[in-house]
Amino acid sequence: MSQSINLFISTSPKFPNPPPVKLSLPFPAGISLLPVSRTFRKTFLVVKASDNGSGRVSSASLQDQAISAAPAVADPSSIDVDAVTEAELKENGFRSTRRTKLICTIGPATCGAKQLEALAVGGMNVARINMCHGTREWHREVIQRVRNLNEEKGYAVAVMMDTEGSEIHMGDLGGASSAKAEDGEIWTFSVRAFDSPLPERTINVNYGGFAEDVEVGDELLVDGGMVRFEVVEKIGPDVKCRCTDPGLMLPRANLTFWRDGSLVRERNAMLPTISSKDWLDIDFGIAEGVEFIAISFVKSAEVIKHLKSYIKARARDGDISVIAKIESIDSLKNLEEIIQASDGAMVARGDLGAQIPLEQVPSEQQRIVQFCRQLNRPVIVASQLLESMIEYPTPTRAEVADVSEAVRQRADALMLSGESAMGQYPEKALTVLRSVSLRIEKWWREEKRHEPMELPCIAASFADSISEEICNSAAKMANNLEVDAIFVYTKAGHMASLLSRCRPDCPIFAFTTTTSVRRRLNLQWGLIPFRLSFSDDMESNLNKTFSLLKARGMIKSGDLVIAVSDMLQSIQVMNVP
Repeated sequence: MSQSINLFISTSPKFPNPPPVKLSLPFPAGISLLPVSRTFRKTFLVVKASDNGSGRVSSASLQDQAISAAPAVADPSSIDVDAVTEAELKENGFRSTRRTKLICTIGPATCGAKQLEALAVGGMNVARINMCHGTREWHREVIQRVRNLNEEKGYAVAVMMDTEGSEIHMGDLGGASSAKAEDGEIWTFSVRAFDSPLPERTINVNYGGFAEDVEVGDELLVDGGMVRFEVVEKIGPDVKCRCTDPGLMLPRANLTFWRDGSLVRERNAMLPTISSKDWLDIDFGIAEGVEFIAISFVKSAEVIKHLKSYIKARARDGDISVIAKIESIDSLKNLEEIIQASDGAMVARGDLGAQIPLEQVPSEQQRIVQFCRQLNRPVIVASQLLESMIEYPTPTRAEVADVSEAVRQRADALMLSGESAMGQYPEKALTVLRSVSLRIEKWWREEKRHEPMELPCIAASFADSISEEICNSAAKMANNLEVDAIFVYTKAGHMASLLSRCRPDCPIFAFTTTTSVRRRLNLQWGLIPFRLSFSDDMESNLNKTFSLLKARGMIKSGDLVIAVSDMLQSIQVMNVP
């Protein structure tokens, strides 16, 4: 059902003589609209669900006297916001804010305190640690440095821990940082244990059945095809291979092999998604309080459900989000149920491209991004975004176009892997992601190419339906009225994520009471998360927020905002007093 209402916006330089704005807002059955009061300062709708399951809408207005009674001087320290975002807002205004979030994999090139701070200044929203590399002690030190950076410098960088998974991969290359395979060279891939150093041109393989599964003539792909070999001989536990596509091999790179144009699965398809080492790493992540745990090579929703139950029983607050990495044929076969069960997804294009034909990767990426958007799950596009910048200071134009496409698809986040972990130009790579994201987002708004995709209803209860409809309506109103920002007051982050799902043209200021929720929201598109102590009294919350943000120069009188809340379930349209 759609009903039309007239909203009278308060006077401001942007709207000197505002006419009533007529909007058709869909609300679920059982909810009716009453006339909305008109004031010269602000207008809002309040929607509540009654005890018997029906809904009603009442109208109210905040009085000028309440605004004038707000404290003239606020304590800026009582609200936490990312230092980079604050500086950006002060310098360039609301519309300049980047909506696409950026993730950096931390490695030898970026693990120091100064390097981590440089990434935070450059726009890093999430620091990723990959448990394939390094010791747990090393990762603990990185996490602590990120936490110190947040506390001392005012950032809100979250930490994502990525499990190794139990798929086939290479060993540590005897401690070397990489190995170069040249065209025509013969290399030995073996499951034997060697004393360090490894024999020349020898690679350890972690999967005991490797030699039995592979056959002479098979094609062996390293790291999704970055280097290719042809199997020429089998000698017990050793497999001799000739390099057909030369390249650089990195420690613990993934291995796949193909036969007659098809992926060879054999017994390795029966390997568990979460290995015994992964469970120990997960315990480590829980103990360290990471915000996200990314699970490699997810094959079914049951794995995700089991892990979430495990985390809930052991984590202090139980709010660690589980990210499913979509990087195998099994992941694609069970995509919907996997995404439904998870708290987000990662399009791991490198490993995915090693299991499906390369020409299918772009369409699968778009399908996964759209699916996550529909189901309200944040989605990360990862792998080889700026691969050339591992060695060179400037990306290829094709890489820039690839990044642009991911931004245009409205993915929540982009992720650097080797570019930031062990590349020579990690800060420059991050700068490229940031500048391309800003430019494509601006182009989208200027061209009014607002995505027409219809979002399906996902609410599981009547109360959730109200929240969903409020957020859909608030985003539509924000676009039509060209407001400067949407304010959302949320304790668990659900209503903020619903607004992010709508991808409004303006930024979303998400106010939450806990630091952990604030950092988790830093992964989602368009959200600028704040930590703020607030009550169930929206009038008090708004007065407090306006005072604090004005004191820090982040908003000014006359700015037009829409405010929503998951406590009062309301839509409020107002000018900053």
